[in-house]
Amino acid sequence: MAKPAIGISMYSLRDQTEIDFLGTLEKVAEIGYKAVEFTGFFKTPAMELKSKLDELGLIASSAHVPLNYSDSKHMESDFAGQIEYAKEVGIPYIITPWSPLPEEPSMDNVLHLVEVFTKCGEQVKASGMQYVYHTHDFEFKLVDRMPIIDHVLARVSPDLMKVQFDLGWMHMAGYNPAEYLKKYKGRVPLVHMKDFFKGRKDAEVGKGEVGFERLMNEFEPAGVSFMIVEQEQFNVSSLKSAANNYQYLKSFGFG
Repeated sequence: MAKPAIGISMYSLRDQTEIDFLGTLEKVAEIGYKAVEFTGFFKTPAMELKSKLDELGLIASSAHVPLNYSDSKHMESDFAGQIEYAKEVGIPYIITPWSPLPEEPSMDNVLHLVEVFTKCGEQVKASGMQYVYHTHDFEFKLVDRMPIIDHVLARVSPDLMKVQFDLGWMHMAGYNPAEYLKKYKGRVPLVHMKDFFKGRKDAEVGKGEVGFERLMNEFEPAGVSFMIVEQEQFNVSSLKSAANNYQYLKSFGFG
């Protein structure tokens, strides 16, 4: 087992990427991050992005790729284009970042997600990459007395779908991240490191109420390869918070 690499969701730096996408990657590398997770590419040609990543020594760990849930006829073809781009860049994990669950979900909603995720998993696997689903808090709503995410993971083959637990949102949903990392050992290649102050306001990692210091020994045994920092609200600048988050994780011996 190897220690996971520290990465950052580029959504955390969206105020910077909107101005200078490739220049922001340079700043990420300067901070010390080893990996980046994309949430958009700003019309950058795939080969140009790959070249920049190679130049900076950054790993393109993953990409959050929304599904076109509203147009089932074109969902597969839209997704195929995103997969092809990611393959050119060399991104190993294609992540669905969200699902349209109603306020009071039913088993029919669960089974619909199972069908969609199975097809997506097959599509991504056929391209030589791995499909992943990213959780928030709403996937922990109960259906038949069990969290939705557990229903889904029980019904979609581990070969076709892994999971990216957002540990902050899991905590906010009232569940124990350490227990879930143990339960799904080997099926969690990436996690989101998101911390919250009371009142659901984003905090820098380690400064909120999630209790990340208690989780640091859980990642390696669970098979986590990438710890992805995500922060959406800042008391300082997004870049300063990105640097603070990196230094916090580095202090535990991660790199």
